[in-house]
Amino acid sequence: MEKQLTRKGRIGVLLICSMSLLMVGLDVTAVNVALPSIDSDLNASISGLQWTVSAYTVVMASFLMFSGSTADRFGRRRILILGLSVFTLGSLMCGLAPSIGFLIAARVLQALGGSMMNPVAMSIITNTFTDPRERAQAIGIWGAAFGLSMALGPIVGGILVTAFDWRAIFMINIPVGFIAVMLILRYVPESRAAKARRFDPIGQSLMIVLLAAVTFGIIEAPKLGWTSPVILGSFIASGLALLAILFYEPRRDEPLIDLRFFRSVPFSAAVVILISAFAAFGGFLFLSTLYLQEVRDFTPIQAGLATVPLALMTVLSSPLSGRLVGRHGPRPSLLIAGVCLVTACAMLTQIGQDTPIAWLIAAYVIFGTGFGFVNTPATNAAVSGMPRAQAGTASAIATTSRQFGQALGVAVVGAIVTSQVGQSLNSGLASASVPAWWTLTAFGGAVLLFAILATTKWSEGTARTTAIKLNPEAIPE
Repeated sequence: MEKQLTRKGRIGVLLICSMSLLMVGLDVTAVNVALPSIDSDLNASISGLQWTVSAYTVVMASFLMFSGSTADRFGRRRILILGLSVFTLGSLMCGLAPSIGFLIAARVLQALGGSMMNPVAMSIITNTFTDPRERAQAIGIWGAAFGLSMALGPIVGGILVTAFDWRAIFMINIPVGFIAVMLILRYVPESRAAKARRFDPIGQSLMIVLLAAVTFGIIEAPKLGWTSPVILGSFIASGLALLAILFYEPRRDEPLIDLRFFRSVPFSAAVVILISAFAAFGGFLFLSTLYLQEVRDFTPIQAGLATVPLALMTVLSSPLSGRLVGRHGPRPSLLIAGVCLVTACAMLTQIGQDTPIAWLIAAYVIFGTGFGFVNTPATNAAVSGMPRAQAGTASAIATTSRQFGQALGVAVVGAIVTSQVGQSLNSGLASASVPAWWTLTAFGGAVLLFAILATTKWSEGTARTTAIKLNPEAIPE
């Protein structure tokens, strides 16, 4: 940071930055609880509900790295404030949406604002907490903020939908956004990278095509057909965009995506772990809220309360994971995360209309524990060892992985369910979701596998070598 802060000041910055994550996470979990109400009010199909969630996460993922590099250039506090303002405006438009199409478009605007919030706030935290152990603990608190948003989201969402309607979920963001902006202006000092990075419009465009095309293909394939020209064209476009990125980005002096980061095995593994863990989370939350309300006839507030154990365990395990990482490194936390995610998803592979509530709650508790343990070590692996001047880009890649993973999870499980029950929600949802639960179990298995790979001595050596090549004058942390 350009201004030296006391420990009290650093903690204040951490809490204020965590507020942005709380705001975004609250929106995600509350919206999931509101999906059946949105379906009823706006006559949405399953794909429409998927896009309500995925349009937000895909657009956010597409612009995260651009926002991170822009913040490094123009000032992290300035971009964070801009992001909060755009997010708040998008929330207002969501609350006024007259149709599912308008709602999806407003969610895109929300996502543009959100893309300026999470990676920039993480970059501020990374530059504020320069001691590796202290930073690991700070990231643990950052992760706990996400867990807290999960705990509050279903309850607040359920209360608002029951007392008012689903629109209130978006309207509540307006006063929260205003308060966050005031706090940032008062307490968060400005910071930026010592050397500004050039803009990369071609790389940015390719990233949008890559993420949006593959998500579109997965979501719309059950309706249009996997071999339809539109779907095949979307997958081809996504593949060509990936090839173009691999060819074009290494030839730029200051690329949007510095592919050299991926020479670090812990960094690359962290990206896969974050994609897999958040795919499991996105799919888990999407399926669970639909199951509870459409199959078990829970009210929105009852569905929200049922998922609270998942959120509370995330809140409790996130700071514990941060302390564990600070003392023993990432391996114990990542192994715990992988085992818990696999176990919880596997428990729900035989879910039915009469599955005992105690069994569901147990699965939610185990999943929440695993999810709380995964974020801190994976995020810490992604940003640790990298020169602080590139913290915005590194943390943006990590956040992109989380957002794309969540969109991927919703897209995949929605496609699996839609291929069996069509576009309408009905009583066949429980049996149709069984293959989707097995898919989420596989995502948990990927977390476990790459956790082992990421924490070997060989992989740690690649991280040190990569950091030196990225910035020979910097001493790896």
